[in-house]
Amino acid sequence: MKEIRIGNTVERCIERADYPLDRVREILKNETIAVVGYGVQGRGQSLNMRDNGVKVIVGQRPGGKAYELCLADGWKPGETLFDPEEAAARGTVIQYLLSDAGQKEMWPKIKPHLTPGKALYFSHGFSVVFSDQTGVVPPPDIDVILVAPKGSGTTVRRHFLEGKGINSSFAIHHDATGRARERCLALGIAIGSGYLFETTFEKEVISDLTGERGVLMGAIYGLWLAQYEVLREHGHSPSEAFNETVEEATQSLYPLIAEKGMDWMYANCSTTAQRGALDWFKAFRDATKPLFEKLYQSVASGEETRRVLEANSRPDYRQQLEKELQQIAQSEMWQAGTQVRALRPERQRPHPTSALGEFRDERIRGAGREAQIAHQQTKGVFAGRLRRSFDDRAQ
Repeated sequence: MKEIRIGNTVERCIERADYPLDRVREILKNETIAVVGYGVQGRGQSLNMRDNGVKVIVGQRPGGKAYELCLADGWKPGETLFDPEEAAARGTVIQYLLSDAGQKEMWPKIKPHLTPGKALYFSHGFSVVFSDQTGVVPPPDIDVILVAPKGSGTTVRRHFLEGKGINSSFAIHHDATGRARERCLALGIAIGSGYLFETTFEKEVISDLTGERGVLMGAIYGLWLAQYEVLREHGHSPSEAFNETVEEATQSLYPLIAEKGMDWMYANCSTTAQRGALDWFKAFRDATKPLFEKLYQSVASGEETRRVLEANSRPDYRQQLEKELQQIAQSEMWQAGTQVRALRPERQRPHPTSALGEFRDERIRGAGREAQIAHQQTKGVFAGRLRRSFDDRAQ
């Protein structure tokens, strides 16, 4: 366990070293983990647990893309793949990983299977915190726990296959058995978390919804779009506007922030860029902070969850969502992005006589030699995981 001290605040984080796989398997040896819902989180978490030697079954109704994906991933009907209700009945831990609107709809069918001593697991505090809107009120004789990966289920899976780990938060909402904490942390490591920090259901959902609408997705796109439009209105070409707005950010600057922080990114830019950023960031903070406060209050009041449940429960929700996403994809900014990304060297097929072609061919030869060595050294579980890694990437 590691302590993080920021001023007078002390946080304790759980690391993989605290819960090695042998300990995880021992804690979960008598558990059957029923993953209800095979969306991006359900898929990523269930595959990682299976690869880590945990007994997992999936609850997904036949028909549709999600069920076909279950079959493609090796879940077997009647053995490891069941209807959601049967999976919940068979499971000792029910990972409730449907969409928030889906959790509300399915709850009356799942609740009867939450018998004493079981655990109900969430990756989002939405349904429990806003139970007045969802109707999700767990019975008092079960554990209610949360592990919330800080990223998409796709990233959860990719990090696992690359030998890395995503950071996650965890929370204990109710401990009926006295084992809620160890169940929660063992599951957190089993799904592929690199480390876990403690929170509450309420803090998780409010920070998560604020972040998604803010700098993680909504605000960042709004800022990008505003700058792109200003550059275009002043005569800059689409490719130049996109490069100066998105491509340089994602390909050059954001990786530096991820590596060592904002000051490290600044330190690795020109003095002109440094001066401009340091002069302007406070103006952007002051302009946007009232909007973030408005956003936070909208989340905390339940207004955002009301809007989500209303929109996502409409019968034509997926069709309307596809239209909105298509509008973004077909906008000039992202049409420019498609063509700019296609120019990246790693997406090209270099001429074999070019310097880049020779360099790439040498890397391929080197990778081949490394693969041969790795093959000789790779045994047992790791070999199985490696094979599954290639299988996943081929799908």
